[in-house]
Amino acid sequence: MKPNKKDHTAFRERLAKTLQLFAKRRQSTQPIEKIPESIVILARECYGDCIMLTPLIGTLRREYPDLSIYIIAFSRIIFNFFSADPNVTAVYHAKREMKRYVKEILTKKFDILFNPKDHPSTHFLIQSLLINARHKVGHFNPYHEGLFDYLITMSPNTHESEKNLSFLQVINQAALKNPCKPYLPPMPVSPETTAFLETIPTGRLVAINISAGHTGGRRTTEQWSQLINDFPDETFIILSAPGELPQKHQIERPHPNVLPSPSTRNIYEVGEIVKKLKLLVTPDTSLVHIAACYNTPILALYRKRLADRTQFAPLSTRQQIIISPTPDVIDIDPAQVTTALRHMLNSAEF
Repeated sequence: MKPNKKDHTAFRERLAKTLQLFAKRRQSTQPIEKIPESIVILARECYGDCIMLTPLIGTLRREYPDLSIYIIAFSRIIFNFFSADPNVTAVYHAKREMKRYVKEILTKKFDILFNPKDHPSTHFLIQSLLINARHKVGHFNPYHEGLFDYLITMSPNTHESEKNLSFLQVINQAALKNPCKPYLPPMPVSPETTAFLETIPTGRLVAINISAGHTGGRRTTEQWSQLINDFPDETFIILSAPGELPQKHQIERPHPNVLPSPSTRNIYEVGEIVKKLKLLVTPDTSLVHIAACYNTPILALYRKRLADRTQFAPLSTRQQIIISPTPDVIDIDPAQVTTALRHMLNSAEF
């Protein structure tokens, strides 16, 4: 039988308690006054998490041009994301390419390590212990006590970007007054997407993202089709993950006001489309945070889960959130989505 979420949580808590017993106890209350020369940041596992980390990385690069910024990734997509970021000195995969990781990270000493998770995580705690750093910074949690020199206390359900930027409290409080905005690192754009971008006018199209990164995040083809039919004078495009191309094409074909679009090959290509939109309609996925990179107006559909709509809320200036009455966005009334979209499109800003 597969272990459930409670089993995983219990294991992480037992691991954290074990590390607290045997690891060298750390604690400090004094800010770091010396200008740092190197920092290691443990990167969370999803695209949205990556994008919400970029304001901190951009601010660090602006404030400390000579700082060496090392990112530790735990998945290939995150490794590839930060490998494309010119603000990052080097990226390491903690689960693959172990020889390089051991030689260039685990055998050296750095000024600062930052663990952005506010709860005990097996891989993050182990790497926080293994990586040699003069100062280790994390978020307050009873299971983090003694493992870090600095524990930052934030209000429950603080936005993920604010939690990441709170690291600056430890080294440069003044930089918090003007942090960098989220961004996408530049990546190759396919000839198909390039040609498509040349044909679409800026600020004229409405996009619907049909993909979701978690259970309960998808609407039906019929629900999306109904929304498109409710706006015959608008031109739509459909965005989807590669694995959902059949559903994308199923929505595109019967609607004369849907402009067929190529399948995107990386997150940067998606961003190049999103920044040209009039408005984006999407469930709670990384597209919410891609929109924030370009301040694209957004209508976001969220499950009935407080953490989703607080820690990962949209950051676009023009936005509206619809919350499902259940843990599934499929249960949002289609009429409510139509009304919200019509209100946004009819507002003076459009």
